Amino acid sequence: MLRFAAPFTIALTLAACASTGVPAERTVAVTGSIAYGERIALPPTAEIEVRLDDVSLADAPANNMATQRFASEGKRVPFAFSLTVDRADIDPRHSYAVSARITDADGKLMFITDTRNSVTFGSGSTVDLGTLTLVKTH
Repeated sequence: MLRFAAPFTIALTLAACASTGVPAERTVAVTGSIAYGERIALPPTAEIEVRLDDVSLADAPANNMATQRFASEGKRVPFAFSLTVDRADIDPRHSYAVSARITDADGKLMFITDTRNSVTFGSGSTVDLGTLTLVKTH
C-alpha cells in the first residue's frame, strides 16, 4: 500500500502545481471527501461544488480562495476533493472553511453542508478534513 502512496502524493502535488501555476513548495492542498447519509443515487448530471473560503468577516460575503466543480457521472458518494491554494494567500489572522453542495442539472440544490468545516493551516503541504457530511434539502 505504501508503494502506491508516494506516486499518488507526487501526482497530487504536480496537479496542484499545474492548476495554480504556483511552485508546489508554495502551495497547500486541502483534501477530503463528501458524502451524505441517505441511500439515494444521484442523477449522472448532478454537479458537485466544493469551496474553500476566507470567512473572517461576519458582515461581508466570504472571499473564495479555491473551488472544485465536477459532475457525478453516475458515481456514488463519497466523492474526493482537493483544493489548492498559494501559501502566500493565507493570512494566519483569518478564518477559513470548506463548504460543499450538490445540485441537479437545472441548478436545483439537492444536498449541502450545514455545519462549518474549519480549516487550520499549519506548516504542512496538505490539510486533510476527512469526510464532510452533506444534508438533503427539500
